Amino acid sequence: MSEDSLQRVLHELHRMLAYQPRQVKLFIQALTHSSHANEHQTESNERLEFLGDAVLELAVSHALYTRFPHAQEGHLTKMRSALVSEAALAEAARTIGLHEWILLGRGEEAQGGREKNSVVSDALEALLGALFLDGGLAPACALVDHLFAGKWPSPPETFRPADFKSKLQEYTQSRWRQRPTYTLLASRGPEHAKEYHVQVTVPDGQSFCAWETSIRKAEQAAAAAALQALTENDAHGPGLLEPGP
Repeated sequence: MSEDSLQRVLHELHRMLAYQPRQVKLFIQALTHSSHANEHQTESNERLEFLGDAVLELAVSHALYTRFPHAQEGHLTKMRSALVSEAALAEAARTIGLHEWILLGRGEEAQGGREKNSVVSDALEALLGALFLDGGLAPACALVDHLFAGKWPSPPETFRPADFKSKLQEYTQSRWRQRPTYTLLASRGPEHAKEYHVQVTVPDGQSFCAWETSIRKAEQAAAAAALQALTENDAHGPGLLEPGP
């Protein structure tokens, strides 16, 4: 890598992150494709890519966890998978010109390696690995935040867990001016895999039960069953559920 090219890379890192690399050799290695390493008997970016892959997953996971406090684990996993796909990473890397900085061997250059998503995304992961080794997790997270600015997904309503207890309380207070009551009926199983049986009773005396892996989940499930039954009764016409005075 020429001195001019190296200074450009270091300048871009400082511009994007206000970060001044200390171990310059790490960043040269991060941009060294195996084809160039083989031609010049030097170390490629493959080990840094291995490390950077884990850093990337942690940084993106932390960002998603913080940005979407109501999203469930399954939704967070899907969002992370979309963000860290090879194509998405390569696109993000090209926005900062990373593809222009990669050191390629003559053959790989001739075959259009600079345009290959796999080459570009691997270099980005290696760069994250170098940032982590040089300055810790903070600059790596800062780069992830910079790269994905404006690209974080918008949380659809399905990311927010349905609060059936609140909905049931609104329903019963509107109809009977009273709240439902919840009772823990039983529990079963060993301590590490216990299940709870909860019953909810609405003001007209109807009861609905559910088993779940926590009392909170069991209450939500019982409330969901109650809401479904009550609203189905409503749909059959007036008179099935008489409102209170």
